[in-house]
Amino acid sequence: MKLALLTAGRRPALSRIDLVVLHGIALVLIANLIGLALHGDGFNVVVDGWMALLSDWAAVTLVWLAVYRGTARRPDVVLAAAAVTALAAGDTAYRLLPEASAGDVLPTLADSAYLGFYLLMLGVVAVLAHRSLRKQAWPVLLTSAVGALGAASVLAVLLSPALDAASGRPLSAPILLSIAFPILDLLLIAALAGIAATPVRVLGRSGLLLVAGLLLFATADVFYARRVQFDPVLIGTALNGAWAVGFALITIWVLVTTRTRPDRTTVTAASDGSAYAATAIAAPLVATAAGLAVLLVASQTDVSVLAVSLAGSALALAAVPLASRQRLLHSLSRTDELTGLPNRRALAMDVATRLRAVDARPSALLVLDLDRFKEVNDSLGHEAGDRLIERISARLTGALQAGDLLARLGGDEFAVHLHHADQMRATAMARRLRAVTARPIVIDGLSLELGLSIGIALSPEHGSDLSGLLRKADMAMYSAKAARMGQRIYSAGDDSHDGARLRTLHELRMALTDDQLVLHYQPKVDLASDTVPGVEALVRWNHPTRGLLYPADFLDVAENGGLMRTLTRVVLELALDQAAIWQAQGRELTVAVNLSSRSLADYQLVGVVTRMLAARGLPGSALMLEVTEEFLLVDRDRARNILMRLRSAGVLIAVDDFGTGYSSLAYLRDLPIDELKLDQSFVIPMLDDDRASALVASSIHLGHSLGMRIVAEGVESAEVLDQLAHFDCDMAQGYFVSRPVSASHLERWLDDRAVLAIDVPAGR
Repeated sequence: MKLALLTAGRRPALSRIDLVVLHGIALVLIANLIGLALHGDGFNVVVDGWMALLSDWAAVTLVWLAVYRGTARRPDVVLAAAAVTALAAGDTAYRLLPEASAGDVLPTLADSAYLGFYLLMLGVVAVLAHRSLRKQAWPVLLTSAVGALGAASVLAVLLSPALDAASGRPLSAPILLSIAFPILDLLLIAALAGIAATPVRVLGRSGLLLVAGLLLFATADVFYARRVQFDPVLIGTALNGAWAVGFALITIWVLVTTRTRPDRTTVTAASDGSAYAATAIAAPLVATAAGLAVLLVASQTDVSVLAVSLAGSALALAAVPLASRQRLLHSLSRTDELTGLPNRRALAMDVATRLRAVDARPSALLVLDLDRFKEVNDSLGHEAGDRLIERISARLTGALQAGDLLARLGGDEFAVHLHHADQMRATAMARRLRAVTARPIVIDGLSLELGLSIGIALSPEHGSDLSGLLRKADMAMYSAKAARMGQRIYSAGDDSHDGARLRTLHELRMALTDDQLVLHYQPKVDLASDTVPGVEALVRWNHPTRGLLYPADFLDVAENGGLMRTLTRVVLELALDQAAIWQAQGRELTVAVNLSSRSLADYQLVGVVTRMLAARGLPGSALMLEVTEEFLLVDRDRARNILMRLRSAGVLIAVDDFGTGYSSLAYLRDLPIDELKLDQSFVIPMLDDDRASALVASSIHLGHSLGMRIVAEGVESAEVLDQLAHFDCDMAQGYFVSRPVSASHLERWLDDRAVLAIDVPAGR
């Protein structure tokens, strides 16, 4: 399947639903803090009863709503949402159902739910650990183990009194569980400490919420375990408040996490190794200090054998020779964590050595960038994007020859240094790399075809230092990508092209705020009634010095510069403003607007569209959104969700360029589509090409059988129009009908047609 999608900006503003969710988060935390601050010595039915339960289930509702609306069904997020639900169920049973006596053998329903919470959270941490430790070298695993053992030994010391007290008393379900919960806390915190000791930032800043919540749980559980040995712990104490705040913090972490995906820019090891160096040195030092402190405490007081064993293990692992650790650290700092290829730092060191060699011969540096990789990430998720990068890197490695150096610069960008290579060999290798990349790759059941743009810089012709060669190869790559030529050798003109691209981006940013964008409208004629039920809005840039620019002159710049979302919203505002004017004039015209895949994937889109329609007093049918087949095929579940919400608002949906995709047509059955627009590549040659004519006729029949209207694009002659009418096509659009024109020209054109329609019968 080809991915030819336009992309939009980076992060959207908050929608009304998001604000409701955020306010709900705040209310949950405030309710729990009030419960902590206002509890008395005993149970308070308002604070410790109804307020606690309402805040619990409000949090559960918000969490599952966020999971449902989230961009990816990540296993750690789903497990965490289930854990929050189990905790709320436990709180409910704890407050509303009678507790079993202390001598009961079986745990209560509340304790069973709480145990489920800990087991599910262990699943969350296991997923995070797998994500952080996969493909790591053994020194990373060693450092993680040292951090985990150090944290576990400290918590084991705190549990020693509870363990000792339990060993001298008859065991019951409450006593066993009071020990089990802190031990599970120990496992959770130890695992998180191990994750924190890796060079992979899986948790990010929001992970502090999870850590803080689990620490609160561990602290409360330890105190609970020490008190429950002697006296029952009643509702309405500070422990309940601590658990409640911990619950709120974990809930907020889940809600924040549902809005983000793991970003490989933060998951890969730092290219200079400094980030891991600090962690790799700090983690063993802190763990060693913790282990020594535990052993020191054990020499003065009675400490459990478990704590001493954990501390001793931490010290033993931390005692790995430093020189060996540093050598391994140096090797790791030169390696890309995802692909195992040399990283940017390794490229800089190795290529500099090659260029300084006494017998240095001509060489070439190639910068490679995958085309349309962002669409895969946005549609299938970063995990699928990672697998794609791994597959691509393996193909590139297999295509190189001995002595060639392949490195991953970051994201979807690679570099290749060809030793002893002239222009001919560099060009041939670029073609070979593009060929192996172009073969379809199956990811999550979808066959993806991605192109590769390559820029080439030659040494010593274009420079003899890596930074200069890298900059020039990068500029050549962007020129190749902009011209869709696949590969390009650097030339002096690329410097001016790069400057022109930056100037265009700067000017477009100002144009979006200075009302320089205008819309032209191309009418769509109903072939049966010869009326004009709608028009398509096409954006133009009224540039102050370059004149009227067409989309081909600036859409790529907007896409690569992160301006597509803003541009889309400006176009929607202009189109709906004009639709409101026409409605006031009594012209019932549906205005169609093309949307990029990134704009369609924007979860705020429905809210933005409905607010724009309401502000202008327009019905949903005044707007038609034209989408591409690729967006519908890449992520059908998301497409259905978004399109169904738009349909419920009355907005019409059309599939643009129908027939150019390469996948199943099942989406026509499953998705709410009103119109199919036959691509002009089938319509234009239909008079001279029987196969094109047959495709047009069969597409019209297919659309009608599914209750859809068919619009033929690219109608440039009366003969084509007559043939379409013979095939029972619904509407036509093209230069023969009318070129895209300004709103004022379109109004005159519509008035002339109305006069002609009145005059024709009179002339008969």
